[in-house]
Amino acid sequence: MSVEIIPFDEGEALLDWLVLTAALESGHSLPRAEIKDSFLYRGDDTVLSRAAWIDGLGIAVKTATIFPGNKAADKPSVNGGVSLFGDADGLLEAVVDFHLVTKWKTAGDSLLAARKLARPDSRSILIVGAGTVAHSLREAYGAAFPEAEFTVWNRTRGGAEDLAAAFPGMAVAADLEAAVRAADIVTSATMTTEPILRGEWLQPGQHVDLIGAYRPDMREADDEALRRARIFVDSRATTMGHIGELKTPLAEGVIDEADIVADFYDLAGGAFARQSDEELTLFKNGGGAHLDLMTSAYILGAWRGR
Repeated sequence: MSVEIIPFDEGEALLDWLVLTAALESGHSLPRAEIKDSFLYRGDDTVLSRAAWIDGLGIAVKTATIFPGNKAADKPSVNGGVSLFGDADGLLEAVVDFHLVTKWKTAGDSLLAARKLARPDSRSILIVGAGTVAHSLREAYGAAFPEAEFTVWNRTRGGAEDLAAAFPGMAVAADLEAAVRAADIVTSATMTTEPILRGEWLQPGQHVDLIGAYRPDMREADDEALRRARIFVDSRATTMGHIGELKTPLAEGVIDEADIVADFYDLAGGAFARQSDEELTLFKNGGGAHLDLMTSAYILGAWRGR
């Protein structure tokens, strides 16, 4: 069988956000993934490889090259690809565009959680941050909440205005506290290392989706937000001991491991769910190579079925 090469534009034209969330949920009904990350460095340049193997689904190796100096030469600073291998025989089946997998994995991860945890009647969605991920979140959340009104807040108003211009009808918030208080869903994708979302601002019935923090020194929400909310994660294994959003408050005794209600592997048992319209839910999107594999397998299936 020939190896499929799946580029960004041609691949994306075949994809659907709601179908992806169903594929992610199905992937978590399979045996728990084996995951391994590795890093190589040369000065400021980095090669990151993340591998996942799910029995019954296959193997994925996602490699990213991060070359900050490329910006000066007007080249992308982050590049890479995802190699998919057959579960039964290990043969290479496809090479998928890195940016395609990353976009759909990241926003799809949060969207699956929101479809389980946010109130179905949510009509006001705040996006905090205005970068590449924010664009993806607007697309993804718009697919699941088509009647919702969207607002964006960003540290620089110009960035927020650029995002709003790309999506007619989207509003720009001048005050973060007021915007958070007014939202049914708050989805945050920033690069901050200090919390910008305050628990005192949060309201009963809200759903908070945290994406930006990915290092031990990064947080988007403060201790009070974690104390007040029922906390969910995509994977305990890739969030609790690795990302500052949870690692720091766990180490400091603000919360303990029992406060993490469920991860996606608890979907089948029903634990990953909102219990009432009044409760405050908080989800930490940590990513993980197993989600890259599930997303890539969905993309390959759509590609073969075109």
